[in-house]
Amino acid sequence: MSWVMGFDTSCYTTSIAILDMQGTLLADCRQMLTVKPGGRGLAQSEMVFQHTRNMPAVLEEALAKVGGAPAAIGVTNCPRPLPNSYMPAFLVGAGFAQALALSHRVPLFSLSHQENHILAGVWSAGGPLSDRFLAVHASGGTSEIVLVERKGSTFDLSLLGGSIDLQAGQFVDRIGVALNLPFPAGRHLEALARTATGSVRLPVSVDKLSVSFSGPASHATRLIAAGGEPAEIAHAVETCIAETISRLIQAGINESGVTDILLAGGVMANQHIRRYLRERLSQIGNLFFPEPAYSPDNAVGAAFLSLLK
Repeated sequence: MSWVMGFDTSCYTTSIAILDMQGTLLADCRQMLTVKPGGRGLAQSEMVFQHTRNMPAVLEEALAKVGGAPAAIGVTNCPRPLPNSYMPAFLVGAGFAQALALSHRVPLFSLSHQENHILAGVWSAGGPLSDRFLAVHASGGTSEIVLVERKGSTFDLSLLGGSIDLQAGQFVDRIGVALNLPFPAGRHLEALARTATGSVRLPVSVDKLSVSFSGPASHATRLIAAGGEPAEIAHAVETCIAETISRLIQAGINESGVTDILLAGGVMANQHIRRYLRERLSQIGNLFFPEPAYSPDNAVGAAFLSLLK
């Protein structure tokens, strides 16, 4: 049996995925990196250490689900598709993937972490299928809207706009830690927010295709210091991000004339944000959401690229 596989060693997840030659998922194996209680992240050296420690077990788990050998391998090797984009954590996945490709004498295809998110989204959501679409990538490291142009098996990305300071995922984590939630805080903040009534609002800072989360984060921090209700503050953070992204998408549509929009990245797994965007934008755009499991960091996009290639 032939199959393709993908590797991704991002900031907080060691990931391997395997697809068959029809694009059916055969293995999706991930291991979160460990952050000490109260911590706000990991140094790159610690990420490299933990990925190196995790990778043999994750690889063994993935290969146990298939027989035969890979036909091609894909791997993320940098954060974004830019000449100077670099992060040491990605070297772990790149090294393992290259060694496996050489040992099996199969092609190795590289892509950025951002492209991996977009391709995983396209695979999971079944689209967009158009040659030009917008993609919002909202995560701990990126909050951007890009124009994606499909050229055969290649996807060219052009940056339209995004955050000028704090990223959406950083906003969630910063307020989550201030609310004594575990890090990364995304799913914990979402669970806390479910009990809220929506009585608290945060300011939204959007200027066409430029957005800012530092002001809303400072406002939320002051509310916490003043003894604000944690659930209401958590809900306000979600709503602030959703409204910011809604306005960013509207500006992106106005700028490009493109109305097919893919929503990718870990922040987009949040169900409140998804509902909010559907309510606000369904009349002006075609929204494509991957399954929540394929919004956070994973290696399916890298495997999908190797299949397309």
